[in-house]
Amino acid sequence: MPTFGFDGKKSPEALTLPMMSLREVVMFPRSIVPLFVGREASIKAIETAVADYGKQIFLVTQKSPEKEQPEADDLYEIGTVSKILQMLRLPDGTIKVLFEGVSRATWDPEASKLVYDETENGEYPQASVNVIHEDKASTPEGRALVRAVHESLDEFGKVNKKVAPEAILAMSTIKDPGQLADQVMPHLKVDFARKQEILEELDQTRRLELVYELLLGEIEIVSIEKRVKGRVKDQMEKNQREYYLNEQVKAINKEMGREDDPQAEAGELEEQLDAKVMSDENRERVRKEIKKMRTMQPSSAEYTVVRNYIDWVLDLPWDRYKDDREVDIKEARRILDEDHYGLEKPKERILEYLAVQTLVETMKGPILCFVGPPGVGKTSIARSIARSMDREFLRLSLGGVRDEAEIRGHRRTYVGALPGKIIQSLKRVEYNNPVICLDEVDKMSADFRGDPSAALLEVLDPEQNNTFNDHYLDLDYDLSKVFFITTANQLEGIPLPLQDRMEIIRLPGYLENEKVQIAKGFLLPKQLEQHGLKPDNLKLSDNAILDVVRYYTREAGVRNLEREIASICRKSAMKIVEEHDRDKNIQVSKQSLGKMLGVTKFSYGEREEEAQVGVCNGLAWTQLGGEMLLVEVALMPGKGKVEITGKLGDVMQESARAALSYIRSRSDLFGLKPDFYKEVDIHVHVPDGATPKDGPSAGVTLTTALVSALLNIPIRNDLAMTGEITLRGRVLPIGGLREKLLAAHRGLIKTVLIPAENEKNLKDVPKDILKDLEVIPVKIMDEVIDKALECGNETVWCRQHGQPPVANGLLKEDQRKPARQ
Repeated sequence: MPTFGFDGKKSPEALTLPMMSLREVVMFPRSIVPLFVGREASIKAIETAVADYGKQIFLVTQKSPEKEQPEADDLYEIGTVSKILQMLRLPDGTIKVLFEGVSRATWDPEASKLVYDETENGEYPQASVNVIHEDKASTPEGRALVRAVHESLDEFGKVNKKVAPEAILAMSTIKDPGQLADQVMPHLKVDFARKQEILEELDQTRRLELVYELLLGEIEIVSIEKRVKGRVKDQMEKNQREYYLNEQVKAINKEMGREDDPQAEAGELEEQLDAKVMSDENRERVRKEIKKMRTMQPSSAEYTVVRNYIDWVLDLPWDRYKDDREVDIKEARRILDEDHYGLEKPKERILEYLAVQTLVETMKGPILCFVGPPGVGKTSIARSIARSMDREFLRLSLGGVRDEAEIRGHRRTYVGALPGKIIQSLKRVEYNNPVICLDEVDKMSADFRGDPSAALLEVLDPEQNNTFNDHYLDLDYDLSKVFFITTANQLEGIPLPLQDRMEIIRLPGYLENEKVQIAKGFLLPKQLEQHGLKPDNLKLSDNAILDVVRYYTREAGVRNLEREIASICRKSAMKIVEEHDRDKNIQVSKQSLGKMLGVTKFSYGEREEEAQVGVCNGLAWTQLGGEMLLVEVALMPGKGKVEITGKLGDVMQESARAALSYIRSRSDLFGLKPDFYKEVDIHVHVPDGATPKDGPSAGVTLTTALVSALLNIPIRNDLAMTGEITLRGRVLPIGGLREKLLAAHRGLIKTVLIPAENEKNLKDVPKDILKDLEVIPVKIMDEVIDKALECGNETVWCRQHGQPPVANGLLKEDQRKPARQ
């Protein structure tokens, strides 16, 4: 093993040493530097130097610190031959090494070996180096520089307490210019590239001159730092450490001329305020906030609160309105019809608003409330309204909101306070007349934090929302130009004062024929596009779509219908891919629908095959549409007990009792014994017992079924009825006539009895439904029984038909005689 020595008298031949590259560190001769080493190649080089090279290693600096495996071009030409004084292994696999610089040296890239990936095989970076021996001859210029550096070191030691006095004393005894330069450099905060220039300077006098310049610059910087510290000393005693650091940075910026002037910033805010169109009262209040901000320190917490408030006020679109396109009623109607089928009432209301807006320059935005079951298009038509008016659209979901601050904002006294959702939305769209949809307004709730529905009273009141006051802003803001649309599933969840402030527009569930048209015109083309199918790839017949509506969905809207159509598209796409025929045409008919969607999921009510005693067809309204409802009455010997089953609500049970009271009050007309009810037990049942049922509209149905059972006369199976009954036998109006008639049409009913007061509602029923139905308005129960029973309403009338009732023991004696021929 060769030995190495450096006597400074002659240059030995080229030596091969382990090499380690340094990142942002320059090693100087006669300096001691601790380093943390983590790269595997460097660790291997250090271990080899300790084991085989007498702890000698060549250290050279990288030009690019980010390179993990530098090539020869990435390393400087001159480095330092160093000695490893101490090595300590750390738990994380790295090592801490204490190096001592020995001599400058150059290295030959061609004779060197840079290895990084083969350390497991014992390979490591090696360099062929030539030690540079320096001439220590003294010159007058060198001696003068040494003396000047010694004097500057004394001053440097006084202003920079980070350098130990022992180090200053040791450097003051060095007379050699080169050695003095190498000793001073590690104590100066200089970029590594500048330090490398000093290392590569072989002229000792020139090297010390460069170091002297850097030393004077460092003394000046430390002196400035001392002045900065003196400037902030008084403030440091009053504030925490963070405040001290902020002020120190501020003072440094001031010395360098980079500090922003808070006064100039406040002036810019005032200019922005003057450009805003707002009331004088609002402008004056904001100006006071800007004046308050001038007196605050930027580092204080209150400064941030005030600045954020001013930014919010100035960012709002106080006077910025998006110009509505020139009103074209035909174009607006086309856009609304393009997006939605049906929904005539909301469309008509929007067109009316646009027409009035054409005649009136300024008009307050209407406040509409769309109420209807899920999936009927409440939110989507709000979006279409914004498109037809060429306005920005915003949707705010209020479902589950229980904090008043969501609407009116938090007061500025709270940490992290913000304006409410209304103000935030206006800032986001940057216009003061958007269309805002407040979705699910019936699903808000109240708790100890307030009632958000009460906060909406001001927002949705056309007489008040021109001075809406958000808690955060605490300024009057004009919302009168905003077009508010709210949506809800049930009116019961909306407080009455809030209902009073809105124009309620009900969106009923779609009829079957409407769903078929929506599926053909909207849903099917949309799903074909989403599934990558051409219009010719899949054809759905009208009957197939109708069966999807009837047997695979039960809803008021069309969301599940769209899912079923999507399922058909997926199965069609799979067939096309399996057969590798992109032009394949798939026809889905009523007969082949089951292969696509499987077993039917639902059924709908149909009429009985023949007339039966005590069984009557009723009509009911649900959120999912109209339904046929059978009412069954059975009589049994007993003592007058009345049993009502079928999960009926209180109102429907009361209707059954009212029906029985009506029959008892007219027992003489029906030919019944006055105490007939004491001889039998009556059981009233409405099938589909798991489904809750309620409402007064089944009154006439219950009465007719009871009369049929008591007189033992069958009821027409092709007839259905609806209406509320009073104790005097009057038939009162009901709701949901449109849906009920559709259910009757679907159930193959031919005649429907409705309350006479509902005759005016027939104009809302499609004509193709009415042409297949005989709709008979009735005012009293006698008319109902006359039309419903096979032989009239009074038992004595049965003789006119030559058909006596079956004796059941409930009729009077004179009613049991044979019928006249």
